[in-house]
Amino acid sequence: MNDYIAPGKDITFAINELAELNKISKLPGKEDATPDLIEAVIEEAARLANGVLSPHNKSGDEIGAKVVDKKVVPADGFADIYNAFREGGWPALPFGPERGGQGLPELVATAANEIWQAANMSFALCPMLTEGAAVAIDAHASEALKEIYLPKMISGEWTGTMNLTESQAGSDLAAVKTRAEPEGDHYLISGQKIFITWGDQDFTENIVHLVLARLPDAPQGIKGISLFIVPKYLVNDDGSLGERNDVYPVSVEHKLGIHASPTCIMSYGDNGGAIGYLVGEPHSGINCMFTMMNHARLAVGVQGLSISERAYQQALNYAKERTQGQALGQKGRVTIIHHPDVRRMLMLMKSGIEAMRGLCYVSAASLDYIHHAETDDIKAQHSERFALLTPVVKAWCTELAQELSSLGVQVHGGMGFIEETGAAQHFRDARITTIYEGTTGIQAQDLVGRKVIRDSGKAMKDLLEEMHQVGKEIVSLDNDNFVSFQSNYIKAVQTLEKATTWLLENYQSDANAPGSVAVNFMMLMGTVCGGWLMARAALIASAKIDTGADDVEFYKGKIVTARFYADHFLPRADAYLASVMAGSESIMALSNDQF
Repeated sequence: MNDYIAPGKDITFAINELAELNKISKLPGKEDATPDLIEAVIEEAARLANGVLSPHNKSGDEIGAKVVDKKVVPADGFADIYNAFREGGWPALPFGPERGGQGLPELVATAANEIWQAANMSFALCPMLTEGAAVAIDAHASEALKEIYLPKMISGEWTGTMNLTESQAGSDLAAVKTRAEPEGDHYLISGQKIFITWGDQDFTENIVHLVLARLPDAPQGIKGISLFIVPKYLVNDDGSLGERNDVYPVSVEHKLGIHASPTCIMSYGDNGGAIGYLVGEPHSGINCMFTMMNHARLAVGVQGLSISERAYQQALNYAKERTQGQALGQKGRVTIIHHPDVRRMLMLMKSGIEAMRGLCYVSAASLDYIHHAETDDIKAQHSERFALLTPVVKAWCTELAQELSSLGVQVHGGMGFIEETGAAQHFRDARITTIYEGTTGIQAQDLVGRKVIRDSGKAMKDLLEEMHQVGKEIVSLDNDNFVSFQSNYIKAVQTLEKATTWLLENYQSDANAPGSVAVNFMMLMGTVCGGWLMARAALIASAKIDTGADDVEFYKGKIVTARFYADHFLPRADAYLASVMAGSESIMALSNDQF
């Protein structure tokens, strides 16, 4: 069985309790975001995912996409999926009513995104990137460009893409060579981009490409790059579509996973130049594009959560159905969920997923405060918090997804290695998440260099204070369920504090230290952040039980899962700290020839 059922109760718990929807609904313009409305939205998103997106996940993986006559031909059924998605009004979910959007919180859009990515990651990449492109255009483009492109993108009539990478310029965007020559009120774009997700398709009438390119007078390096809108079809003054622009897909890559998502090589200007329009100021393209990239980094972190949830559901169903061996206290042969080691793997998956969900949703909630809080102080606080957590969401959630999707295969035993069961697809699809939108190493170095060292640990200190406060709440409880947290959680927070102190004290004396310790520091921080949110979840669940809330078994489960996280994930903090404090010496000791 490889169907997906959205975990609605877990999602609404994370929205309402961990991300505190009641506070977000008090922000200007978000007053309608009541728990009842949000529950209804999540139910509808789940209905679309379960009934429309998920049934095409496996077939899309098997069929894939291809290029025929300079056009991408998507997998069978994907046009119908997109039409259902658009007709439901889902592309407009997080955008303001003034732009034709529904005005719901970014938190809710993130939860819906989790559901869709879990149901069909290859498909969900398309609207995910469209949303990010629209966010960048809204933040940086002229009003004239916004009026032309945003309504169609927000309605879902047009999709959007991000065009950064070139064969010689992967993560090093300073090496971008694509050219932009001024011509009247527009520019002629020429060059080639690779790894362009959903670079072409045939189910919308237009595609809006955001393209990084260099002007003739551009300085060398990263500061010489500008951003351009390059539509697949030009737009006439009356809003109708005009001529086909000079941009075409050359081919699609044959990939390890996400087969139904066309990863295109795109060619610009083979027949004289693709017409493009400048977004923002000349040479400010990186800053403009980072608006979209940061949006995408949060969304890719959510993908790590989503694919883990999909893998967990399938592993759980298999464990409940597969009969093998005997178990203590049971008569005859049993289903494998009775075996302790299988339960260990399932609990690693379940607790890791809940920790990831908490981190993703709490981070998304900060976006709502950044955009809608009434005071500059609150906006600044959440801007710092979002900047600190974004690389952790992106890198830790996707790294953990590698472990959890692999466990999903392992629960199936030999059948997990057989494509027919579907477990391998989730493992394959998960693998890209640590790579695109900035690799784990890049995210970790961003965390260490730009988010911890640059402000001398101020944002981290503020987060640690919140974590310590949760620790004090745990210590004050006389409850056997929190014994593990009283030791492991408090120790883990202290461990993250020690790692931060070590980093701030040693980075100047050892130039290689930040790059050498970054990934282990990031994994330490992600693990402890997960513990912080699992501890909060357990405290909330305990209070719900004490006050006689309905669904006691659900809340008891939250406490058990949190306790497991404290027992089995938080001890990893010590190992990460040891690796951090080892510094760069052994990492850098070999000469190149000794490798």
